[in-house]
This record gives sequence, C-alpha cells and structure tokens, in this order.
Amino acid sequence: MLVTHLVPSRSAPGRPGSDYWRRLLPVLAALACVTRIPSFVPPLWNPDEGYLAVQARLLADGGELYETVVDRKPPLVPWLYAASFAVFGDDSLTPVRVLATGAQLVTAVLLASLARRRWGNRAGRTAGVLYLLTSIGLNPEDAQAALFEVFILPFTACAMWCADRRRWGAAGAAVGCAFLAKQTGGAVLVPALWLLYRSGAPRSDLLRLGVGAAVPVLGAAVLTDPAGFLFWTVTGSGAYVSFAGSELHVLARGLVNAAILGVVCAGLIPPVVRLLRTAPRTGSVDLWLWLGSSAPAVALGFHFFGHYYLQLVPPVVLLGTAALRTLPGETQTRALLVSACTCVLFLAWGLLAPRPDLAHAHRLAAEVARRTAPADRVLVWGMHPETYWLADRTPATRYLTAGLLTNYSGGRDGPRVGERYGVAGAWEVFREELATRPPALIVDDSRAKPYAPERMPSLRRILADGYEEAGRLDGAVLYARTGEGALRMDRRTGEGVGQD
Repeated sequence: MLVTHLVPSRSAPGRPGSDYWRRLLPVLAALACVTRIPSFVPPLWNPDEGYLAVQARLLADGGELYETVVDRKPPLVPWLYAASFAVFGDDSLTPVRVLATGAQLVTAVLLASLARRRWGNRAGRTAGVLYLLTSIGLNPEDAQAALFEVFILPFTACAMWCADRRRWGAAGAAVGCAFLAKQTGGAVLVPALWLLYRSGAPRSDLLRLGVGAAVPVLGAAVLTDPAGFLFWTVTGSGAYVSFAGSELHVLARGLVNAAILGVVCAGLIPPVVRLLRTAPRTGSVDLWLWLGSSAPAVALGFHFFGHYYLQLVPPVVLLGTAALRTLPGETQTRALLVSACTCVLFLAWGLLAPRPDLAHAHRLAAEVARRTAPADRVLVWGMHPETYWLADRTPATRYLTAGLLTNYSGGRDGPRVGERYGVAGAWEVFREELATRPPALIVDDSRAKPYAPERMPSLRRILADGYEEAGRLDGAVLYARTGEGALRMDRRTGEGVGQD
C-alpha cells in the first residue's frame, strides 16, 4: 500500500497545504534515519572524517585555517566540525553524523518540493522517497561518512529550488554556499543560469544571482586569509589533477564506482534514458543540465572517489521522477520496488562491511598514546590522519597526510609522487616545523607506498639526524627521538635540519 501511494501520477501540481507536509515529513525523517543507521556504527568511515576531526581540534586550539590548518577544501565543513566539537565535545563524530542525516533530509524535502511544484503531489512524495533510497547507493565508506559532498547536496538542491521560484539572490547565495562546502558544488550555477535565461529575467536578476553567489565566498575569504583561501581552494592544486602513470587505476576506480551507483539506480535508469528523447517537451532541460554539470565535477581531478558521485543523485532522482509519471502503474511500482530492494542491500553492506583500515588505525593510535605524553607532538607519515584523533595527540605539522607533501592520493602509483610534486613551499614549512618543535615520535605508516621515507630525502635526513627505530606494528615503523638527536636539534636552526 505504501508503494502504491508513492507512485507518481499525471495529477495537476499540488496546491499549498499543511496536510501534505504534515504527512510526508515524518515519512522522510524516518526514512532518513533508517538509511543512515550504518553511519553511526563505527567511529570513522573514511580518512576524510579523520582529517576533518583533526582540523577541528586544531582550530579549537587556536589554529588558523589556511595558515596553521590547511587542506585543499573550502572552510564550511571544517567550520561545521569545529562548531560541533565546541558544543558536544571532540571525542565523538556522532553529532556530525546527525547533522549529515539532517542534510540528507533537507535535500529530500527540497527535491520533493521541486517535484511537487512541477508534477503534482505524488511526484513530490516519489522524489523525496527515491532520493533517500538511492542516497546510500555507494560503498558505505563513501555514502555513510559525514563528508564534504553530503553537505554540498542541500545547498545545490536549495539553489535549484530558489531558481525554480525566480528567487535569484537566494539561488546565488545557495550556489556560493555549495562552493564553500566543496568547490565542485558551484557546478549547480549552470542549471540556475539556464532557469534565469528561460524565465526571460532582466539583467538586474543576473546581477542578483552573481552577487548572491559571490558574497558568501568573499566573506569566507575575508574571515580566513584571502591569499591562503585562494591558494588552497583554487590555484595551489595543479599537480593534484594529473593522473600520469595511473591511467588504468583511475579508470578502474571510476568505472567501479559508476557501476555501484548504477545498481542502486537500476529502477530509474531505463525510464530516464527514455525521458532523454522528450526533455524539451517535459520541461526537464534544467535537470539534464544539472546532471551534465555535475558529471565533470565528479571527474575533476581524475580521482573518482565514490563520494564524488553523490552529486549525481539529486538530478538523477528528479529525472527519474519525471520519467516515472509518464509510465504505466506497473512499471512505476516495479521501479520503486527495485529501488527499495537495492537500498536494503546497501544497508546490509553498511552494517556488515569489515573495516581493516580502521582496526589498524585503532591499534596504531593505541601504541602512539602508550609511547607519548598528552602534551607531546607526533608525526604520522601516511594517509590516515585519524590516527592523531584516535590517539588524542597533536600533529607536529600542519600537513596531516603525506599527500600534500608528495602528491600521493587515492592509491596512485605514478611517477608524479615525490618531494618535487608536493604543494609549493610545503617542504620548507615542514622542515621548519619539525626543527622548531621536533615530534617526540615519528610513525612511518607508508607501508611500502610510493611516498615511503627512503624516497623522500628530507624526511630520511630528519630521521637519521635525531631518531632511532623503536618498534613496529602492522607494517608501520615507529621512531623515537634519541638523546643526542634532541641535543643536536636544540642547538641547530631550522635551516640546518633536513636540507638537501
């Protein structure tokens, strides 16, 4: 019976009424909570969550974004983590996961409102429910983590919602906030511009859209450091977008994640393909532009991580809703049942998936905590910054992973990994930080990856100058400061440590 009521029809667009939302909101809220249950099971799903958690702690301790706390991302999500930690404490990500669940619910409500305005009440219900069913259709570490893309989605949906109602200033502000969640969120500006053009709006409305988008971005730049904001979010990632030497690896990841998303969208793909032939007549050109502008956003940087694909889900759901309403009732019901069944499969995957990397991080963090005092600084040379958060130890450097220093990311093993390919100026800052406040413990967690210390002359010299091997754990090597090394460090300036 529930599926029957959710099936879209050719009914006229719904009229405003509190009864509609009074009935639909509890259903969407319950479904959002159910689909996000796996999110609350492990302490961490993804190293990016660990990165954000460490950033939030550093900000709470007086760190400055794009100065002593750095990443290639805009500031909105780090600020969100920091605010959550300030209110609820920094030893759990549960409050952030609640916010992520809320973000998914808000996205579903906005999509439901968009579909209802265009195609009627049942279409609104269908869009909201379909979105929540398909939003977890990726590897759980991508779909269940409280990552940047999850917080992009309500802003992109809000931009389309406002543009559909010709509220151009608000639409622009939503585009700007989507960019501040992650740069690729700004892609929603393309369908918003199309809606503005189609409406025949005057140039003053184009100005409202542009100013609305610029104000939050410029405000964030002023609140942080304008030069640092520009460097870390736009101009400083040239080497990051190359995939030289890793073509097959990148292609395989892209195809696998696309196939996984295709499974959860299996009930929607055939009607959406059919809709492509009638897009101009059904008024869905803006939705195709939304999907089309989101696809390059997924491909940007040639990394194809699973969570990048979350940006595709809202336009696919709306296109699916538009297509289903034109089909016979049996086809509609079958598509919804397929979506519900695939959702159950991904829920089971999220609840039962093993987490070997998390187990390693826990063991390594416990060893780091055992060997150091709470006030000690440590360096974890690897790609899992969650070790700092789990061990409750302060990083010895602003570069929380080896990726920013070596251009290693996402398992790439190409030739563009090494000191010369790191962020410009990063090694000079890194050497100075370690010379000024040498870490009590250095953990080499590279485990034979291309960024191992033996391939990094500066790090190799730092280890040789004042550290000795103190133990091994799961392939990670721990180095403790020696007494002679500590004395040498104290007597030397930053220029003398680790220089080529």
